[in-house]
Amino acid sequence: MTSSPSVETAPALLRDPGNPSRTRLGVALAALTGAAAAALVLLGNPGNMGICGACFLRDLGGALGLHGAPAAIFRPEVAGLVLGAFALALLRGRFEARSGSHAAARFVLGAWMGVGALVFLGCPFRLLQGLGGGDGNALAGAAGLLAGVGIAVQFEKRGYSVGRTAPAPAAVGLLGPALALGLLALFLGEALPRGPGPGDPADPKHAPWTAALGIALAAGATLSATGFCAISACRQVFSPGKGMLAAAGALILGYGAVLAATGHWKPGFAGQPAAHGDHLASFLGLALVGIAGAFAGGCPVRQMVMAGEGNGDALVTCAGIVGGGALAHGMGLVSLPAGSTPGGRAAVWIGLAFCLAYGAAVVRSPRKPA
Repeated sequence: MTSSPSVETAPALLRDPGNPSRTRLGVALAALTGAAAAALVLLGNPGNMGICGACFLRDLGGALGLHGAPAAIFRPEVAGLVLGAFALALLRGRFEARSGSHAAARFVLGAWMGVGALVFLGCPFRLLQGLGGGDGNALAGAAGLLAGVGIAVQFEKRGYSVGRTAPAPAAVGLLGPALALGLLALFLGEALPRGPGPGDPADPKHAPWTAALGIALAAGATLSATGFCAISACRQVFSPGKGMLAAAGALILGYGAVLAATGHWKPGFAGQPAAHGDHLASFLGLALVGIAGAFAGGCPVRQMVMAGEGNGDALVTCAGIVGGGALAHGMGLVSLPAGSTPGGRAAVWIGLAFCLAYGAAVVRSPRKPA
């Protein structure tokens, strides 16, 4: 079930800077991923939520009864992203169970990602889709995400590391795919909520289940093949190599092109889906996602893909995002169309202070000899 190369060092297209042709292919696949996200929106998903790791995991928490958000249903895209990455890893002979790197910290950092994303109203992938869809409010979030990642990069230059995972028993790596498969089975057996049905005003917006699952399977495989991560794309603003950053631009363009071609592209600030005009809160919310995501080793969607590839620590981070989403709903931290809430603003400041203190503590910790 395992192979000698590490999943984390496997030559994903966008993580092979010495091969320009592979990078160009990765950028092209990122554009197709953006187009696939737009297709999910056109098929019924909420606006700019074709693919959104924090939103999907937040809804998973609601489907499991962890919070009472009325629109929270199980979205098969969760299973699709994980299982698509798993299937490709098996086909490439690159599946390898790995774990053992600061799992407790990853859970807490994941929780802060979940909180920050719900103050902004989306994870970095939804931010990219908002930019592609013409949402001017997303610009404040983009600036915040870059600021958060930039701060994390400074900590990394001073010695911060999330640690390196090590090979683990195959059963550890299979936990993510097995959990995704189990959730999908429960959904198909109607043991998880899916809404009252199309046409009912109370039915949450969603693409047809088969289309949602199929597109997510393809997206999970593509994201595994490219190694794309929105956090890594931001990191390249501050470091050599621009392949991942170019892929982020291609995803934005692919998403926007499909919306424009179908008459759904809507530039501006007013009336944008899942957006608000509290730009300072958007900036700070995604700054928290940026620093927590960089410290944890990837954005929410990347964590889901890595969980499918066999990374048990990424699964722990996903669990943290689910927990953070549940806390955000239970404590009234989620932003409203009119703007952020007092609790949400306070939580973001607390989260930023925590991440800065944690990063400083790791940097100051004495290193044990290898």
